[in-house]
Amino acid sequence: MTRTSPQHAPMTQYRTEDNCLVIGDMPLDILAHRIGQTPFYAYDRNLISQRISTLRNKLPDQLHIHYAMKANPMPAVVQHLAGIVDGFDLASHQEMLVALDTTMSTDQISMAGPGKRPQELAAAIAAGITVNAESFNEIEQLAIQSDRVGLPANVAVRINPAFELKSSGMKMGGGPKQFGIDEESVPDALRTIKQLGLNFIGFHIYSGSQNLNAASIAETQSQAVDLAIRLQVDCPEPITKLNIGGGFGIPYFPGEKPLDLDQVGESMATLCERVSAELGKTNLIIELGRYIVGEAGIYVCKIVDRKLSRGQVFLVTDGGLNHHLAASGNFGQIIRKNYPVTIGNKISADQLETASVVGPLCTPLDLLADKMQLPVADIGDLVVVFQSGAYGLTASPGLFLSQPEAVEVLV
Repeated sequence: MTRTSPQHAPMTQYRTEDNCLVIGDMPLDILAHRIGQTPFYAYDRNLISQRISTLRNKLPDQLHIHYAMKANPMPAVVQHLAGIVDGFDLASHQEMLVALDTTMSTDQISMAGPGKRPQELAAAIAAGITVNAESFNEIEQLAIQSDRVGLPANVAVRINPAFELKSSGMKMGGGPKQFGIDEESVPDALRTIKQLGLNFIGFHIYSGSQNLNAASIAETQSQAVDLAIRLQVDCPEPITKLNIGGGFGIPYFPGEKPLDLDQVGESMATLCERVSAELGKTNLIIELGRYIVGEAGIYVCKIVDRKLSRGQVFLVTDGGLNHHLAASGNFGQIIRKNYPVTIGNKISADQLETASVVGPLCTPLDLLADKMQLPVADIGDLVVVFQSGAYGLTASPGLFLSQPEAVEVLV
């Protein structure tokens, strides 16, 4: 019996026109001319809006949906999302400045991440956003900066729970972690917050990311709510906000299937009922980044050389890991796997070949596609890397080898 290799999930979010990929109702070749250069990232605003609409339809109305800006902090993307999500979660002062330029209310913005600098904490206090405290030292520093600014800090405790999000690409909870305060130490942290006169907001429990297993997500979300209910007796004030993270994944690699959002929604409905019954007016929040924008973006580079080396075809492009580290396999992959890749201006071509797509950098790590079946391509054609709306440009070493920068557009 012949075994077939697993295939990538179909990239059905985009349509084609005259053998060319269409993004934002614009054929890719025309968009490239409009931008005036390659490489570039293009994000489809309609696909982003559709994803939020799907989440609203599948998840309970009581649930608050926040956008995790670290996934894609491009100002135009954040501006667009400000009108359709319930809040922003950010990870730096620069992301805070982008968020504050939007219409999002500051009481719906929070900052997380270990190692926040004193000036970042002072800026967050002055802006009136919530700081997710990750250590006892940070709580004490918040008190110092509150005195300096003249305003009480709004503080949520980020908890490092004893449980983890099973099957996740990156685990941020369970065991020793640099993220958050260990759950057994949280009562002491809450007493410290009260003693220092800080404004207690609630909890942030983020256990992991990039998960395609709905059962694992549901289990972890339930454990997070259980933990908050147990800890409410130690809280100096009622829990106003309970952020139980996200973890919703998207399919990148062969054999992966989309997350069953219906199953997640059923579980979330039960959790919302529990929160209402046991925590009163607490706002239950999920924090999503990749799931909102990941499938709405593409990375585009141009073929500048085509060569044959000992029988293997190499398509050499003007962009690579310096712009898209994740697609090169150097952003958390243990065994390198191909992102879904195509030739964007020959997407419906009948003639295929096995080819590798490489970038212009002087390193064998600069590999965007390894021996993939692709439409036969020539110099000047456009390579498209799908699933590139999250952790793309800002997660890549843009200054490596001093190559030209990529640009970003929202269309």
